[in-house]
Amino acid sequence: MKRSLIAGLIFVAAVSAWLVSGAPPPDFGAVRDSWRPSDAQLLDRNGDPIHELRVDRHGRRLAWTQLTDISPALKEAVVASEDHRFWSHRGVDPVAIAASVAHAMLGGRARGASTITMQLASLLDNARGRTSNRRSALRKLAQIRAALALERRWPKPQILEAYLNLVTYRGEIQGIGAASRVLFGKMPHGLDGAESVVLASLIRAPNAPRTTVAIRAKMLHRALGSAAPVQQSIADAIARAFANRPATFARVTLAPHAAQRLLTANGGAVRCTLDGALQRIAINALRRHVSEVRDRRVDDGAVLVVENATGEVWAYVGGAGNLSSAPEFDAARAARQPGSTLKPFLYAAALDSHLLTAASLLQDTPLELSEPRGIYRPLDYDRQFRGLVSMRTALASSLNVPAVRTAEMLGVEKFADSLRRIGFSGMTEEGDFYGAALALGSADVSLWELVNGYRTLANGGRYSPLRLTTSLNTRSDYSDVFSPQAAFIISDILADRASRSATFGLENSLATRYWSAVKTGTSKDMRDNWCVGYTQRFTVGVWVGNTSGMPMRDVSGITGAAPVWLDVINYLHDRLGSDAVARPAQVVSSEVRFPNSVEPPRREWFIANTEPARLAPSLDNASARIISPAPGSIVALDPDIPARDQRIAFEAGPFASGARWLIDGRPLAPAHGVYLWTPTAGPHILSLASRLGAKLDSVDFSVRGSLAQDTVRDDSSDTQLQ
Repeated sequence: MKRSLIAGLIFVAAVSAWLVSGAPPPDFGAVRDSWRPSDAQLLDRNGDPIHELRVDRHGRRLAWTQLTDISPALKEAVVASEDHRFWSHRGVDPVAIAASVAHAMLGGRARGASTITMQLASLLDNARGRTSNRRSALRKLAQIRAALALERRWPKPQILEAYLNLVTYRGEIQGIGAASRVLFGKMPHGLDGAESVVLASLIRAPNAPRTTVAIRAKMLHRALGSAAPVQQSIADAIARAFANRPATFARVTLAPHAAQRLLTANGGAVRCTLDGALQRIAINALRRHVSEVRDRRVDDGAVLVVENATGEVWAYVGGAGNLSSAPEFDAARAARQPGSTLKPFLYAAALDSHLLTAASLLQDTPLELSEPRGIYRPLDYDRQFRGLVSMRTALASSLNVPAVRTAEMLGVEKFADSLRRIGFSGMTEEGDFYGAALALGSADVSLWELVNGYRTLANGGRYSPLRLTTSLNTRSDYSDVFSPQAAFIISDILADRASRSATFGLENSLATRYWSAVKTGTSKDMRDNWCVGYTQRFTVGVWVGNTSGMPMRDVSGITGAAPVWLDVINYLHDRLGSDAVARPAQVVSSEVRFPNSVEPPRREWFIANTEPARLAPSLDNASARIISPAPGSIVALDPDIPARDQRIAFEAGPFASGARWLIDGRPLAPAHGVYLWTPTAGPHILSLASRLGAKLDSVDFSVRGSLAQDTVRDDSSDTQLQ
């Protein structure tokens, strides 16, 4: 007897020592980091999913959920259901074990005595591939040993967090993140009392029939007492849980093009800078307005919203979804011709070079430029000419000829260099390759680059790259492209509703009830149209067109892209407010009066020391210029065409009153109207001279070949057209 007692004590001591000396459990951080969701998840700046992509077909698992992000009602229901003394025991519940043994000895069915910690130990063991076919008693002892080790190393909150993430709830659903999303369509922190009771009831037998789950839920409801939900709510929750299936689980697909860049096949969650609510607004605005112009051969578009101070992208819509002929194509990164949206950068560079001020007068008159690819004749959108206009009017009303003249004056290479410095990666050629047409958008630019260019203006001329992901290092590589003074003046012009009325009128989709600077653009043959604008905090850019590059029909920036821009920027203003960009130092206001009342008097902004010291002088012949022929023109004569049908047109600008034509230094005719000159072979110099003989302008050109009747020249064959 004594020996038996001693042997028993030794056995108990040995078992106790064996239980206490268990191998150390895995580190909590290692368990959490090894978690591999079945769906790669893109989270917005607030931590909410905005795009999901299934990468593992073996089980449904979403991102690891922290205990603080789980509904208190669920935590209470699970503890009450699985281990109501969880917070007080040390991994093993002796009371529950004793009750289970007593129940079995009395002939009843064995009752489970596994604590949450013991269940977690089993889940971790299975996760490490250490399953066993050993007899139940030995397996239970091993489980107890692992649970005791867990309790020595892990705090209770970590044990409960890991359990709720690793346990299976129904079918292929593992973890509380997937269970709450698949069965109830909400995040774990939003689970109510009824939903929590149902999920807790599923843990013990995840694939139990609906009636069994209902019975367990009612029992758990009674155990929870007065804090529990009403019975009808439980019935509704059970109906919803059994009505939804993982196969019909609707993934969030708000940002497919951003997800393509940020998510990997390894799964996991990636947090980005996008704002889910704004992303939805941008998607809906784009699809609605593209639908409105589909009958004009439009099928796609893109939207970007950027926070100016940080460069963080708040909305990234790379296409119009099922409206697009190529929905997977990222139109926000596609390089296309930007039309007139490059003009603000041109004029900013001209302001910084002190070539122009906002009050400088530019000619909006017919123009011919000789370029390697031929004669270039820019025209305004409405094919009209307005004579002399101020730089403010030329930019705000998006006049083409003044922009081309400014590019010639500034130098196309200098303009191209400014574009390269604000991140236009496609500007790989020298300026001469693009010619003066660069002012009207002859280079290819993406919406991503264009929006950041306008953000540079909003930031006082400072450039830095855009960001789609947050990082601990918030410092950016800034570079000064334009002066703060030039950027402010350009912003003020782009916000000037009255100055753009000459082309766009006062009421249109560019007019906001708060301060905003905005510009539209339309590329050649209406293949693309754009609208980009900003407030002090945000820059919004929109492209509308066709993925295939096919031309649209009668769709401009005002009718295509601008309505989308207005919807998005109005939402930002209503939600977060907006301000005007701040006026920097060294910007002064001065009264301006224009000669011959070209424009009404006004106060204008100037970079300090560039404001006019006195009233501008009256116009005279100093403004006279030769419009045609273009400098360096080469004219080829055809001997098979009668001489009377081959003439070269000489044309001067509207301010050449009283001037005369000179050909090779020889007086020719008064410079009014169009003069048709009978050409002779060889090089020539055409000049425009004042009444007093002073040369006002000159161009050189060449004539090759000969006329059908190569006779001595007779000036009487020339013609003056009024």
